[in-house]
Amino acid sequence: MFTDPITRVGGEKCSYHLPTYEALKGIAKSIYWKPTFIWYIDGARVMRRIRTQTKGMKPLDYGGGNTLAIYTYLTGDADPATGEPRAEYQVRAHFEWNRYRPELERDRNDGKHFEIAKRSLERGGRQDIFLGTRECQGYVEPCDFGSGEGEYDDLDELQYGLMFHSFDYPETSGNPNSSMAYSIFRAPTKSRLDTRRIFGPWLRSALVWNRISNMSMSNHTRALRASGVRCELDSETSRDLRSLRRTTSI
Repeated sequence: MFTDPITRVGGEKCSYHLPTYEALKGIAKSIYWKPTFIWYIDGARVMRRIRTQTKGMKPLDYGGGNTLAIYTYLTGDADPATGEPRAEYQVRAHFEWNRYRPELERDRNDGKHFEIAKRSLERGGRQDIFLGTRECQGYVEPCDFGSGEGEYDDLDELQYGLMFHSFDYPETSGNPNSSMAYSIFRAPTKSRLDTRRIFGPWLRSALVWNRISNMSMSNHTRALRASGVRCELDSETSRDLRSLRRTTSI
């Protein structure tokens, strides 16, 4: 479950149809992580058809007892081997040195960390793997990114609007204040924005994002700009974010 924060207001949860950047980054950190480096997600492919499943839950009340709620989980087509529905993704990621931790400079040995990460991936990760929330247990294994047939490889475009993207923390951004970022997946014309492929070949759109609290942009945004993606807001996106600022307190 990659929960849409807006659905938490009423005490219920509903999953996005796509894994968030922060969730995929968390999975990479569960496989292997040290404060010497920062994981960056380069892309992901959806291998099974997107489906959802609702379940009645009884979450605990702060004042004691239970309440009733409906949780909408993300699932997929049935696994041919077990017959159970499951979601499956291929993810490509890389790590870069954390420049905000200069005291760890002596540990910046890319060959060492690559080999440790490779062995950890082959053994299923160093920590428990879960997809978004703790009750959604997951498993990881090595793969060749782009191999196999994805369910949405032939789709030219799939729009999902405004989505939560990630958190920024002082030890990875250099900013003394933590902040939350949202991303808007949109497919504008080439005359307005450059385009690049996000989440594999089936989703082509421009990534437009902004800090809700007007914090400085993260290193990942700078990397996008350096690679030729213009991270700027059009008028429609600006209206969405202004509305979000009026209704969201962070």
